[in-house]
Amino acid sequence: MKNVLPLNFYEKHPQEVAQALIGNYLVREFRGKIIKGIITETEAYYNETDLASHARFGKTKRNYPMFGPAGKVYVYLIYGMYYCFNVVTEKKNQPSAVLIRAVKIKDVDYQKTNGPGKLTRQLRISKSLNYWNLTKGKKIWIEKGKKISLNKIEQTPRIGVEYAQQSSQWLWRFVLKF
Repeated sequence: MKNVLPLNFYEKHPQEVAQALIGNYLVREFRGKIIKGIITETEAYYNETDLASHARFGKTKRNYPMFGPAGKVYVYLIYGMYYCFNVVTEKKNQPSAVLIRAVKIKDVDYQKTNGPGKLTRQLRISKSLNYWNLTKGKKIWIEKGKKISLNKIEQTPRIGVEYAQQSSQWLWRFVLKF
């Protein structure tokens, strides 16, 4: 039985959602098969004031999913070859999202899913899922997992956003301690 996270789970500040996603399951239905992984690493991005956010320059053709509503998927391409998977948070026109950086899939080497581009390859996530509604419980969704205690979650600065001045120092990356 699917235990799909409801819309109100996503209608919060991305920092809160990013932390709460740790321990839940990212589920992908692809060609009749289910691929399911525990979310182990996330990063939060918050509106135009966050210099690391894609929303910092306003709404564009690329980032429009970030502008809501919550519970939608934001997929974008980096380096011309890797997709990144994000969940949209907050209210409509409050551009915020959480990047899923890593998942742990049973019987799959963690080295194949411990990065945003690696996990999208393993879960067959592409731009075709951009703006998909996560609450439908079809194609891709997030299921309630085990509650993770805060002492098992490490909080660090986000990765690869050194250009973002003070925003690069925000402790908005959440990692499950193994």
